[in-house]
Amino acid sequence: MNIAKNMEAIFVAIIAIAAAATSLATAAVPKFRAAPAPIAASADQATMHTVYVSAKRLSAEEKAAL
Repeated sequence: MNIAKNMEAIFVAIIAIAAAATSLATAAVPKFRAAPAPIAASADQATMHTVYVSAKRLSAEEKAAL
């Protein structure tokens, strides 16, 4: 049997079997019931952290020296 001549048919058959197996394997899974989401704090109550950078930028000469 020459497999090279039938490679497309073999590929399609494998994909069909994989799709059928996947749909059957996931058919019995119950639906997920999520717990209600906790109430998050509003932006008014949250503390905003601020970062202050006090460094100066490097000049072109300083960058070239690195």
